[in-house]
Amino acid sequence: MKEIVKRFWPYIKEYKLYYLLVIFGGLLILVSTVGTAQIMKPMMDDMFIKKDKTMLYIIPLGLIAIYVTKAIGKYIQTVFMEYIGQSIVTRFREILLDKMIHLDMGFLYANRSGELISRVTNDIGRIQFFVSNMLPDMFRDLLTVIALVGYIIYLNPLLSFYTLIVVPLIIFPLMKIAKKLKKYSHRSQSKNADLVSRLTEVFNNSEIIKANATEKFEVSRFSVENWKFFKINMKAIYVGALVSPIMEIIAVSGLAMVVYVGGKEVFDGKMTVGEFTAFITAVGLVFEPIRKLGGTYSKIQDALAASERVFEIIDKENRVIEGRKELKEEIKKIEYKNVVLQYENINILDGISLTINQGEHIALVGDSGGGKSTFMNMLLRFYDPDSGEILINGTNIKEFKQKSLKHHIALVSQRIYIFQDTLAANVAYGEEEIDEAKVIEALKLADAYDFVMQLEDGIYTMMSEAGANLSGGQRQRIAIARAIYKHASLLLFDEATSALDNESEKRIQKALDAYTKDKITLTIAHRLSTIEHADKILVLQKGLIVASGTHKELLECSAVYQRLAGELKK
Repeated sequence: MKEIVKRFWPYIKEYKLYYLLVIFGGLLILVSTVGTAQIMKPMMDDMFIKKDKTMLYIIPLGLIAIYVTKAIGKYIQTVFMEYIGQSIVTRFREILLDKMIHLDMGFLYANRSGELISRVTNDIGRIQFFVSNMLPDMFRDLLTVIALVGYIIYLNPLLSFYTLIVVPLIIFPLMKIAKKLKKYSHRSQSKNADLVSRLTEVFNNSEIIKANATEKFEVSRFSVENWKFFKINMKAIYVGALVSPIMEIIAVSGLAMVVYVGGKEVFDGKMTVGEFTAFITAVGLVFEPIRKLGGTYSKIQDALAASERVFEIIDKENRVIEGRKELKEEIKKIEYKNVVLQYENINILDGISLTINQGEHIALVGDSGGGKSTFMNMLLRFYDPDSGEILINGTNIKEFKQKSLKHHIALVSQRIYIFQDTLAANVAYGEEEIDEAKVIEALKLADAYDFVMQLEDGIYTMMSEAGANLSGGQRQRIAIARAIYKHASLLLFDEATSALDNESEKRIQKALDAYTKDKITLTIAHRLSTIEHADKILVLQKGLIVASGTHKELLECSAVYQRLAGELKK
């Protein structure tokens, strides 16, 4: 726990004023709690035994004052505890998302989206309970215990010995239980991530589920994970529920001893009834915060497990290191120099060497898994080479700041990404100020203007999740328009026209030919017509460039290309 508090301290210390207000509220509660015990002595000795009539007014007013003070303290503490918790958690969600989204693509590919979502939502929510409730509660309860223990020692040192002897007996089982709870909390949070992953998969693949009538199958798969989650949570409940009864049994044993010894003291005239009542009230009050401390300590294991999962991400090193240089000019030259990229000891790219100059259109063909998409993704620094280097305008790509590099690159990938925003905002993605004229120009070049103008609100039509209110071909044209709007000097088309009919593709290709004449264009195609006019075609097989040349040259000299060309015609 000490380590986690240390990690949170840079964030916690920014809320010093609010924590002081929380502590002030706690002190009001503490004073009123001690006052509750103290008022018992005059109430018993003076009001009931001596029958002092003035006490008929003082004691009730004193009780009202005590509980008004307690109520004010509770209000102050609750409001500012929640403010601290909500504020820190809101910030941590952003910190965690910022960290995740800036990590390399290897990390994002390796982790399920449900797992990452669970860490941003579920784990952060558990941390909120830690920073806003547990820390202040523990501090307040600890102060209360110290104050009440001091008070009962002051009232009667002998009786206080019999009272406090049970405290060590409480701590030992509590620590054993807390250890088990932390283990179950880790498992619970991991299983919650499995649930979120399963749900994400279901909703992302709803079309294929409906098409195959596999709703019952998916619900049964979810049910398996759901009930595993239930069983893990119940194990934590079985163990956690032991804390309160164990503490109460031990506490009441101590209290029974106090009643016996204290009763003898009263019988022997060594103690007044009022003193004993005040003492027994204080003892009752001291066991309440001790019980709460025990409960908090057991619950805190859940927050500690969540904190460990969150800081595991925050501490993760990015394999793609940010450069320091700004890429200010257009990309005019790309050089691959003996580039090797490995995955699980297999070379995805195996010694690629190539030079591409401004104005060239390079096409990539090859069997699935040959390294075509990886070849492109290296330029976006989704990965860095294990050996060799990639140069942009003569400078190693690693030396550039990623934002400045990607400012000059536009990608249209196999998977089309449409965000829940206006169509114009999707075309001008990432821009705060949308240039309407530029959006329209991009839509025209992408052969999308006509269908967009038929939409209810034109370019300001709101897109549904994943662009569900557009057809596959329409989504693909919007993605191409987004790349055109960016006006980048390097265009990457990874099967960018796969959802278009032949006529639409020809119209877009004709418009792009003029648009890309002063740019570098890399294309992975699903049709021969898309690449046959490329300046150079690279044939990739198992991470190697096995042939390169124009369409005509490769048909004459490459058996592999002849086979691939035949497949692309289909």
